[in-house]
Amino acid sequence: MNLFPAVLAAVALQRCGELLIARRNTRILRAAGSREIDTGGYRWIVLLHIGWLGAMAATIPAATPPSWPLLGLYAGLQAARVWVIASLGGRWTTRVMVLPGAPPVRSGPYRLLRHPNYAVVAGEIAVLPLAFGAAAVAFSFSLLNLALLARRIRIEDAALAASRAG
Repeated sequence: MNLFPAVLAAVALQRCGELLIARRNTRILRAAGSREIDTGGYRWIVLLHIGWLGAMAATIPAATPPSWPLLGLYAGLQAARVWVIASLGGRWTTRVMVLPGAPPVRSGPYRLLRHPNYAVVAGEIAVLPLAFGAAAVAFSFSLLNLALLARRIRIEDAALAASRAG
C-alpha cells in the first residue's frame, strides 16, 4: 500500500476542515467587535501552506516508505494542534484577530508558550516532508515559514499589546 497519498489527502482534508472552523470563528469574532490585523499578510500564509502540500505532492513518489518515528512525531504534533484549537475555543482562527478588552488565553499550551500554534505549524512543515525523505521541501518551506511567522508574530504581539493598553 502507498501510504503517502493517503497521508497527504488526510492533511489536506484536515486543513480544509480547519478553514471551515476558522471561518465560523472569524465571523463570530467580527460580530463581537473583533478586528483583523494584517489582512494583506494572510494570503502569504495561505499560499505557503498550499505550496507546501503541492511541493510534497510533486516531489514525493507515492510508494515512498515513511520514517515511522517521524510519522509518529507528526501524529504527536496533531495532538498538540487539537490542544491549541481546543484551548482557544471560539477565539481560534487562521487570521490575526484582536478582540478589544479580551484577556489573552493563558490555559492549555498557552501556559507554556506564547505562540504554541506557530510552534506546531513550524514542526509540521519540517517533519511531514522529512517523514517521506523530502529534505529539500522541509528545509525550503521551513525557511519561508520562519520568515512569515517572524513578521506575523511581531504584528500580532504589537496588536495585542495595544489592545490591552487601550
